[in-house]
Amino acid sequence: MKKLALHWQIFIGLLLAIPFGLMFGEQGIWDATPIFSFIGKMFIQGLKMLIVPLIASAIITGIASLGNEGGFARLGLKTIGFYSFSSLLAILLGLFLVNLIQPGIADGQPVKDLIGLEPLSESVSTKISGKSSSDIWAVFLRMVPTNIVSAAANGQMLGIITFCLLFGFFMMKIDSPYRESIRNFWEGMYQVMMKLTDFIMKFAPIGVFALVAKTISTTGFSAFQPLLWFFLTVCAALALHMFGSMPILLLSQKLNPKKHIQAMSPALLTAFSTSSSAATLPKTMDCIQERAGVSPKVSSFTLPLGATVNMDGTALYECVAAMFIAQAYGLDLTIAIQIKIVIVALLTSIGVAGIPSASLVAISLILASIGLPAEGIGLILVVDRVLDMFRTTVNVFSDSCAAAIIAKSEGEEILR
Repeated sequence: MKKLALHWQIFIGLLLAIPFGLMFGEQGIWDATPIFSFIGKMFIQGLKMLIVPLIASAIITGIASLGNEGGFARLGLKTIGFYSFSSLLAILLGLFLVNLIQPGIADGQPVKDLIGLEPLSESVSTKISGKSSSDIWAVFLRMVPTNIVSAAANGQMLGIITFCLLFGFFMMKIDSPYRESIRNFWEGMYQVMMKLTDFIMKFAPIGVFALVAKTISTTGFSAFQPLLWFFLTVCAALALHMFGSMPILLLSQKLNPKKHIQAMSPALLTAFSTSSSAATLPKTMDCIQERAGVSPKVSSFTLPLGATVNMDGTALYECVAAMFIAQAYGLDLTIAIQIKIVIVALLTSIGVAGIPSASLVAISLILASIGLPAEGIGLILVVDRVLDMFRTTVNVFSDSCAAAIIAKSEGEEILR
């Protein structure tokens, strides 16, 4: 008998959470809220456990895959440059829309009470709201940790990410056999972390059930109105990036966006259905080579790297989600805080594995970087699966655009 797909399991967990939350809530026949809370926290802590090793191994192996040959160095610079620019563009677009729509605010008030968020302690609220533009420089200082072990233990991921980027680059500069030994270690670590992430995500249906049931048990259905606005904000930002920003970049290289979308449509549908950039990679490479005409030299380099480090849709989603949760808590989102969110979203998107819902790990990292509890993730799990399908499609489309644009810059004739 064929096993039920994970996304259907999550959907069933979501549906069951509604009646269970009503029957076994504060106003139900028996209050099971503490049990729901315990199970939900266990799932969140499982995600948090993955943060340091998953992000570190993904970044180091991704950077190391660039190699150190001259031709690949040129392609590497073009690829990393495009991926960084397109991800930053996506994040800024998401930041603009979430500030414009403000899904975490209802009738001029934060929605924390509507969605059952526990209030922040006074010290945390003061610490976050007290930030000013002068704290922007502190963000860059934290990119260079004085103690890498201490930074990992305290969740200071800006420093960890910087260290991993440099480590991956200089790892490829040392002589054999040390280079191969270290690279094999980190590639093995990355494969283990992908398996472990997949294992943790097997408990997502239970985690979603518990987190949503807890929300329903304490707030009823009032929690879903803010989530609808959050859902629409993310969808609007993703649509603008995919059908606005990326076609403009294609047109800048005299490439036809319509033909490109048509050529990539099988891969885009695969990405939408699987929610996995990694699982879609074979189809993406087939479409870009056979239907768009990009050479294997370019596609075999840019696309596997993009499946690891280029996550436009994910980076956009992380930014909007963190901003939504911060708005819901009623924080004063100063320019310094928003710039920090942008920087962390950009850097963490490099290390998000191309597997379903791995961005939840990165969102917990962003929340931690601005002092918010990871429990805020629980409220977006209700719509995460559907949004995962949309943002993965944007991720894969961005990878394909990068391959096409870089191929054109290398003198290839594509999309004939």
